[in-house]
Amino acid sequence: MLNIDLGVFSTAYLPPIDYVMQLLRCKKIVFEINEFYIKQTYRNRCKILTANGMMDLSIPVEKPNGAKTLMKDVCIANSENWQTIHWRAIESAYSNSPSFEYYQDDFLPFFTKKYNFLFDYNLKLLQKIFELLEIDFLNFSFTETFYENQNNENISDFRNIFNPKKENESSYLPYYQVFTEKFGFVKNLSIIDLLFNLGNQSTEYVM
Repeated sequence: MLNIDLGVFSTAYLPPIDYVMQLLRCKKIVFEINEFYIKQTYRNRCKILTANGMMDLSIPVEKPNGAKTLMKDVCIANSENWQTIHWRAIESAYSNSPSFEYYQDDFLPFFTKKYNFLFDYNLKLLQKIFELLEIDFLNFSFTETFYENQNNENISDFRNIFNPKKENESSYLPYYQVFTEKFGFVKNLSIIDLLFNLGNQSTEYVM
């Protein structure tokens, strides 16, 4: 499946399935930490499916340098009770899924322990996701300065490909979801939707 020499990615919170699938296409990954933080993106939000339809979960952030705050400097606003709110939403959405009980203890610490920086939090969550998928974590590094896209044919820039405000036009094989009978199959949700619903078959799906 590896067919991209190097992929440049922005960080993402419980990223969409497509994000994980694209990571797995890359031999090497560079995470962009020197870009200016962009709001209303997957950098601090994810999409889950609840009894009322799709829901965005958004981590509140603090930007020490305003609009010119680099991603590596974005702090999580822990004065807000976002972790409890997010976990309750996840639990409500997936408690009846086939594999929620199996994985809940792996994710719960991320909604109790405090993290200072958004990037660190996202990366540790991503490492946990790969552990649960039983896939060796990627050969990755971080940008030392903002990456300037030089249209190098061996480098693919994914930083602005994944956008929660844009419709994903890719097709995906349907899998069981808790609310399938109500909404039909909803594609490209957070990777946790796949894990909780498909369990250990999730690895085969993303590969």
